[in-house]
Amino acid sequence: MPLNAINFGHLYQLQMKAAGGREKPTSVWDKRAANLHNEPIESPYSRAFIANMDLTACRSLLDMGCGSGAIGLALAPQLEQVIGVDYSAGMLSAFRANAKARQLDNVLTIERAWEEDWQDIPMCDVVVASRSTAVMDMADALHKLDSKARKRVYLTNLVGGSFMSAELLTALGRKVYPQPDYIYILNILYQMGRQPRLDYIEARGRLAGTKSFAEFLAKASSSLGELTDQEQARLSDWYHAHPQRAARGGEGFKWAFISWETDAYAIKIKLPRVKQC
Repeated sequence: MPLNAINFGHLYQLQMKAAGGREKPTSVWDKRAANLHNEPIESPYSRAFIANMDLTACRSLLDMGCGSGAIGLALAPQLEQVIGVDYSAGMLSAFRANAKARQLDNVLTIERAWEEDWQDIPMCDVVVASRSTAVMDMADALHKLDSKARKRVYLTNLVGGSFMSAELLTALGRKVYPQPDYIYILNILYQMGRQPRLDYIEARGRLAGTKSFAEFLAKASSSLGELTDQEQARLSDWYHAHPQRAARGGEGFKWAFISWETDAYAIKIKLPRVKQC
């Protein structure tokens, strides 16, 4: 079967559905955003993301899923305009507060979700989607990102489809069906006529940095849902058997860093119609 006959967008949707993927309600992000006003936005992750970018001859940037501004605001001093887009009003408020704290007057925000109409969103030289691509329809998302970028797009997507340590899940006796990961993105972009570049950003485990079992248990429950008494006992055994491993939260994970250049003259191969799941 020729590669272009495979509907990777539809396969992505099927795996996302099987993994129980769903868009978090805005209230979740609004609540989290309350703690992000005037907070430091620089991190090893954001530094690695920015280090992989090329802003040559770029004046404007669109930050989709901008959150509190870890990428867009860090780059704003180098650009004429930065547009932060998010479907959480709380996150956009944190974005604006962080911009004000940094005395940035070249930023604006737009409240918009991935699945909504983007026609009125301005084009920018560069478009980024940092840790915001756990979408229900990847083919649609990639076309939207591509359509708004004059020059380049940069995004990250979780490698392996799960934030949780595999060894910890095994110790708990949990089986987690992974969400679709970056390989779908590469294939969809290929079918769009793009030539994506791939790199990786290393990250600590989701449960890293806890200082007590109670804190570790709270983090694990937040990520995995309520744990049974038996699972809590297993988690305790795993935690206390190797304190240094527990402090790391188990093995870390990787973000796939994917970029491509857009070109008005590039040949785009029409994707097959995506069936709704």
